[in-house]
Amino acid sequence: MAAVRAVESGERAATDFFAAPAPPPRAARRAAPPVAPAAPHAAAPPEVPGEVHELLARAGAPAALAAPVVLALGPQAAEVLLEDPWQLLLVPGVRPEQADAFARALPGEERSPDSPARGRALAVWLLSRAARQGHTVLEVGMLAQQLAAFSVSEAEAAVYAAAEEGLLLAFAPEQAQTDEQAPADGTEAAEPAGDGAAAEPAGPVLVGLERWALAEESLAEGVQRLLTTFTPGTEGREEWEKAAASVSGPSARELIGAVAGAALVLHSGGESAKAEPAALASAAAALGLRVCVAAWSEEDRERLRVAATDGAGREDACTTVTVAGLLGGSEGPGRDEEGCFTVDLLIVTDAGLLGTETAAALVESLPEGARLVLSGDPQLLGSAGAGQVLGDLFAARICPQVVSRTPDPGPLGELVSSIGIGELPRVEAPDHEVVIVPVRDAGEAVHRSVQLVADSVPRAVGVPAEQTQVVTVGQEGGAGTKALNAALKQRLNPGTGAFDGFDAGDRVLHTPQPGRSVPATVLGADDAGLRLECFGQQVTVPRELLAETVRHGWAITAHQAAGRRWPAAVVVLPGDAGALLDRRWVYTAFGRGVRHVSVVQGLGPELDRIVAERPGAPRVTRLRSLLTAQRAEQQRAEQ
Repeated sequence: MAAVRAVESGERAATDFFAAPAPPPRAARRAAPPVAPAAPHAAAPPEVPGEVHELLARAGAPAALAAPVVLALGPQAAEVLLEDPWQLLLVPGVRPEQADAFARALPGEERSPDSPARGRALAVWLLSRAARQGHTVLEVGMLAQQLAAFSVSEAEAAVYAAAEEGLLLAFAPEQAQTDEQAPADGTEAAEPAGDGAAAEPAGPVLVGLERWALAEESLAEGVQRLLTTFTPGTEGREEWEKAAASVSGPSARELIGAVAGAALVLHSGGESAKAEPAALASAAAALGLRVCVAAWSEEDRERLRVAATDGAGREDACTTVTVAGLLGGSEGPGRDEEGCFTVDLLIVTDAGLLGTETAAALVESLPEGARLVLSGDPQLLGSAGAGQVLGDLFAARICPQVVSRTPDPGPLGELVSSIGIGELPRVEAPDHEVVIVPVRDAGEAVHRSVQLVADSVPRAVGVPAEQTQVVTVGQEGGAGTKALNAALKQRLNPGTGAFDGFDAGDRVLHTPQPGRSVPATVLGADDAGLRLECFGQQVTVPRELLAETVRHGWAITAHQAAGRRWPAAVVVLPGDAGALLDRRWVYTAFGRGVRHVSVVQGLGPELDRIVAERPGAPRVTRLRSLLTAQRAEQQRAEQ
């Protein structure tokens, strides 16, 4: 599937595009999307021009919106908003009703709900909201339906207008096979019989923002480059076979054998299966390859650093980093003159958490001829960013896939594995590994959660409160993160909130970049801002950024907890949360505890139905189609 860019360039009207799309020539390889480096100090807030403050005050908008407005719209934000007040929707956190109120408060003739500018801005806002939910594109009919819900009378026309303005891109449907038509072994489906027989069209036109279109195309092209520039040859094959034979476990041996002959290998499994990429790293380093293992969290980085040692026990046999540190340049092997990582093999664990942009940055940073292993658990909640990279790569069937047969041990392993196949058993837990705590309402859920963290878990399991993480469904509600954190702070670290609502010793969650949250502890504050300790590093967050980047962290959401584990976890499921849950959420939340999980349960038998009947909605993306189209094109060229 190729992006149609004629509308953006002005060569064709949007109506022409939708009626008869014509794919353009393949784009040249793009540079990797930039990733901001990690820094000991958070970015300083922008300087806000006086006219921005004046405009917001005139419209009755909160003064705190000034810095985010300038960040989103630039120093000419006041001029932009006077010309088109609905551009306020580009500011994170602003909702349509707030932008409408802002527009009504400003002078001008085109301020009605039927304003074309409003329809265009809402189309972009809805696609941005979809991206936060994981989708890189939407069907054109779905976007029009969502626009109509916001009283856009000519919803489909608004989509066309946004395409004509270059605010979004549209993608032509192509001939494609469905999941049912695709052979299970990944081979190509047979051509339809008879002259002129047509393949089934992929479906309706898709629309999306350029940011995600470029990222998906860049990722697909980067994967294709890895596949076509890698030549395994026969040299060293015997050494790879010896390395595979020397490790324990059939899945680890299978993984090493697959990597010996392929540029890209996918590996799936639970927490215990992470020992297999570690064994691969050790074996490859012993063979003389430059190996880098990239973990999602700092905790996993340290565990892998210990596990991924060569036969002599040297910890420097390969480099272990976090994904953020590798891309930011604060960790890792460094880059060569062309900007590529100086590695022969990159192994990424928890790869299901990679958003499209992050994955594209990693792939585009690999040198030609390098190997890449993406390892993850497909059952977990997906990335915080748009895309479902690991799932799309598995579905495209373009490379070897190794499914681990290593089970997670004990009652917790049994519980989580059962959830993964749609069952919620009552497991035997002789050492209190799993405890179910029934509750009647949200207030009782908060009370029992605090009791578990402060008293019951330390006494019965031996895990102190600072090593226990509370996981709940969302921020709001009677048992959301806000209510739970208020109660937990009052019990575990009471104080006056002297530092903009925080006290020294508070447990917090720092979000230096969208989609990346890091647990931290408050050290104090000074004129520069709030001082935090994050895994041995001190970070100073300016006061102006606190509201957006720092929250109390005794209780967090399952999405924020993904990629991390704690000795004990308390999962809170209030009775009114059923509509927000699916099997992936339950699987992720129940898997956050290493030694113990308490489930504060207000759903009753509804939880069993959620696990059995609601596997989780798929994300709408283009990556799989791009990859399969590239494979088909290559196969035609080789014939």
